[in-house]
Amino acid sequence: MPAVRLADGDLNYLLEGPAGAPVLVLSNSLGTDLHMWDVQMPALTRHFQVLRYDTRGHGQSLVTQGPYSVEQLGRDVLALLDALDIAKAHFCGLSMGGLIGQWLALNAPERIARLVLCNTAAKIGAPEVWNPRIDTVLAGGAQAMRDLRDASISRWFTAGFAAAQPHQVEPIVGMLAQTSPEGYAANCAAVRDADFREQLADIQSPTLIVCGSLDPVTTVEHGRFMQQRIEGAQLLEFHAAHLSNVEAGVAFTQALLDFLNQ
Repeated sequence: MPAVRLADGDLNYLLEGPAGAPVLVLSNSLGTDLHMWDVQMPALTRHFQVLRYDTRGHGQSLVTQGPYSVEQLGRDVLALLDALDIAKAHFCGLSMGGLIGQWLALNAPERIARLVLCNTAAKIGAPEVWNPRIDTVLAGGAQAMRDLRDASISRWFTAGFAAAQPHQVEPIVGMLAQTSPEGYAANCAAVRDADFREQLADIQSPTLIVCGSLDPVTTVEHGRFMQQRIEGAQLLEFHAAHLSNVEAGVAFTQALLDFLNQ
């Protein structure tokens, strides 16, 4: 796959779709990679140049010493846009990717056209949740990542979907088992430390907030909190757990297209 050389390593990406079409950036969740968006690609690439990338510490991108910050991850996106000569793009991020989207909309608003924040929050979890996970992963290495994979199925997907669609679930949770423990822990710290609750009102990009009605990680209430503070923000709720783009599938993709093509 192509990569952009950053100051400290390579950022892996894929750019697909018709040249000259508007650019849509897709940003992965914690513990996945750019292939978490595979189900969306056939429809999206009919309308957009879709830029997917592996967040630092994930997939085939660089793994540097942590902890990371969401600012650092956001600056990686800006470096990617600069390297590809993309002045402005739509941005869609899920969970950790949604935190990156909030940072970009607040700190580089001229680069973000429309913003989609999926299964995310202005603040996700508390240190007492993240710190033990960081310690466990750093101590347990690859085995700890495999253990996390099994524990994450119930957070990422509803029980019914996981039972009925194992061919969709297994490749996604397999990404977690293959994620670098060091990279995962460094990104856990970035999520732990991010807090945009007092800044949301400064977001000016037209914004769509997507929630899963059965998401145990970033709840519908988290979505409503953001909607109430981002002027004009729309909110959609799907019958899904944390990875609504996979579980809601076609409906998620259509809602994304409807919003971005307004």
